[in-house]
Amino acid sequence: MKFSDYMSEWLYGKNGYYATYKNIGKSGDFYTAVSTSKFFGGTIAKHIISLVDEGFLDEDGVVCEIGAHHGYFLADVIEFIYTLRPKLLGTLKFAIVERFESLQEFQKKYFFESFGDVIKLTHYKSLSELKCKNAFFIANEIFDAFPCELYYKGKSARVDGHEIVFDADDEWVEQKAKKYHKDRGEIAVGYEEFALEMAASCKKFEFMSFDYGEMQARPDFSLRVYAKHEVIPFFDENIKRDELFAKSDITYDVTFAHVRDAFLEAGVEFIELKAQMAALVNMGILELLEILREKADEKIYKQELEKVKILIMPNFLGERFKMVRFRKA
Repeated sequence: MKFSDYMSEWLYGKNGYYATYKNIGKSGDFYTAVSTSKFFGGTIAKHIISLVDEGFLDEDGVVCEIGAHHGYFLADVIEFIYTLRPKLLGTLKFAIVERFESLQEFQKKYFFESFGDVIKLTHYKSLSELKCKNAFFIANEIFDAFPCELYYKGKSARVDGHEIVFDADDEWVEQKAKKYHKDRGEIAVGYEEFALEMAASCKKFEFMSFDYGEMQARPDFSLRVYAKHEVIPFFDENIKRDELFAKSDITYDVTFAHVRDAFLEAGVEFIELKAQMAALVNMGILELLEILREKADEKIYKQELEKVKILIMPNFLGERFKMVRFRKA
């Protein structure tokens, strides 16, 4: 079995990790930037409003999250749009691309509990189902969830049981490895198809995503498993892949040059890649905090300030977590 098929089954199979809803917390999934602070979504809402003001996004355009899982992110965006520019709730269309029906049902329930009948949410199983003139697409940690092939000094991996054997020849993988100067590591599968689907779904759009990685490829393997709030390198000699399979998350660092090239080949303009902390500050997260400071008591403000500091603090993880942005006009 090719490693990409093995990873697809691990994450997206009938009983795969992403096929069912996961709680966040001690007994559940890892915390992400989305679950850290509502001001993450609030900053995206502020950016969406700026796109409307500059005339790039129509007032009746589509705001779509891809791979929303819990639905918290888009809900936070909507909540802040209501706070900052309430009239847009009556014109913008909101959508989620989510392949799993169980997660769609959870999202529908969460949105109804949050907004009642005020927000009409449309679901699509894939980008190919969505056709529109103008949109803003947002995703969080999506590119590191694409299946990948594993490459090592000219050979691709195959999976025998849960053992990894590097003895397969794959011309496509080898070409990508040479292009991004890798003699070992992960080669993502599906970026090209994803970019083409997005380009075909909408005539004019901006797409923004947040992921761990760098523009250039890492010189080693970054593949890792998240289980019970523990990070386990995929090639750890003590790893029990048979026990972790489909019961834990598996991910790797994104090579953003590969993402960029996939979108450029699809006719989409690459705008920028920058650290999450810089992106959030540039989009106005600190201005949002000042609004809160003026309208809320000091205790609430300080609580939210501490949460936001986690999002923008200049640490190692903060530098590795990037925002990438594309446009088709």
